[in-house]
Order: sequence, then structure tokens, then C-alpha cells
Amino acid sequence: MKILAVDTATSWQSVAILDDSRVLARHDQDAAGSHAKLLLPTIDRLFGETGLTIKQLDGLVVSIGPGSFTGLRVGLATLLGFRTITRLPLAVVPTLEGMAWNLRGTSTLLCPTLNSRRGELYWALFRWTSDDRLERVLLEQVGTPNMLGSSLSESVLLFGEGWTVEESAIRASISPTITVSEAPESSIKPSAVSIGLAGLERLRRGEYAGVGMSPLYVQRTAAELKYEESGGISPVALRQERVARKMKARQGAQKGRRS
Repeated sequence: MKILAVDTATSWQSVAILDDSRVLARHDQDAAGSHAKLLLPTIDRLFGETGLTIKQLDGLVVSIGPGSFTGLRVGLATLLGFRTITRLPLAVVPTLEGMAWNLRGTSTLLCPTLNSRRGELYWALFRWTSDDRLERVLLEQVGTPNMLGSSLSESVLLFGEGWTVEESAIRASISPTITVSEAPESSIKPSAVSIGLAGLERLRRGEYAGVGMSPLYVQRTAAELKYEESGGISPVALRQERVARKMKARQGAQKGRRS
């Protein structure tokens, strides 16, 4: 089965054409906000390298998120357009799941990470089973490095840009009884090859993307962020504190005038 696989979830753009597990062509580059300008020329370049046309493919695969909002929209919109033109089946793969495919066959619990906003991270937990199946242990999460570290209860292999940037903060919140391993440098970034391998399984099972498909945005609400910034005090309690301070200030002013 020949497929085109695309990952634009981060600033690292990855595109590949696979024939089952064989990589016919691939190109990875730092796109840094230029996915809209670079993606189509890259796809055209790979078709040129392989001598294939899009009509000779059997399917399409794209990373669905979490990740950069703009990057995800560019990748998904492009492959949805290809699907509309060609009627090829399209499979979508969560970005963190695709990263777990970078370390296929690893026996240790896997925790791929990506950077989010305001110093927060995306993460999830996966495990490869003895029969070569990827098992999801924890759904996609978003939060602080401390929240990530606190979510771990056993030895784990941590990797990805989130781990690279926030290693010290994550380590500080992990129990000393937990052993942390690190992945090879080649496994850190999202890869269209891994996305493609995961997508191939979905295509073979007939798990196609629906008509109204949208990126997987994993974000905490503004209310949750404000709650955390306040030190864990609810909006109601904060308002009560403000009112109490104002009343105290007025009472002090009145007392001063009487004296």
C-alpha cells in the first residue's frame, strides 16, 4: 500500500512516501511557521524523486495534533484537499502516538512530549506490548512540567521537545523511586515515517477520517489557567478578597476622617 504521510504539528515539518513499511522518499526540515509555503513544494519534490503521481497512491495519512494550531491546520487542510480531488482514503494519527512509533518495540513505558503555550507541555503515555501493539496508557494531557512529573507512577522513557526544554523542572517533580530513561537524538522529533506506519494500520482497518474532521486541540480553558495563576484560589474567593480589601480600606479612611 503506497501512502503519502505528512506531519506539520510542530515547527519540524516531515513528509514521506511509503510503500507499506518501505520508505520510498522523505524530507524533514525546520519550517518555523512556514508550513503553508513549504509543504506543497516538498510533496511535489517527493513525487518527483519517486516518479509517482498522487493518483498512484492508495491512501493519505496526516498528524492530527496536538501541536501548533497553524501547522496542524495547514497539514490537515492540504490532505483534505487531496482527498477531495482523488477520493483516496485519509487516516489521521495523534501526534504523540506517532512519536511513540519512533520507538517501536521499546519495552519501557513511553512518554512523548511537545511544547504548548505559557511554558506548558503536551504529553501522553504509551506502551508497546509483546505482540507488537501500541497500547495507550494515558490520553493526551496539557499542563505544567510539575503536572507531567506528578502523573508518572513507574519508570518511563521521556522524549520530545518538551522534555528537552523542561527536563530539570520535570525531574524535580518526579518521585525519586522512578527511573527516567532518555531516547536517542534521532527519535526526539515527530516523523512522517512513524505517522505513516501508524496510519497504515488504520487504513487497513478501514478507520478513515470523517467529513468534518478537525485538528486535535488539547488545551486547558482560560478559567483553569487563571485559577492556577491565582495560586489555586477560585474566582469567587478572589472577588470576596477584593471586596474585603476595599471595605477595609474604606473603613480605615472613614476612621481617619472622624479622628
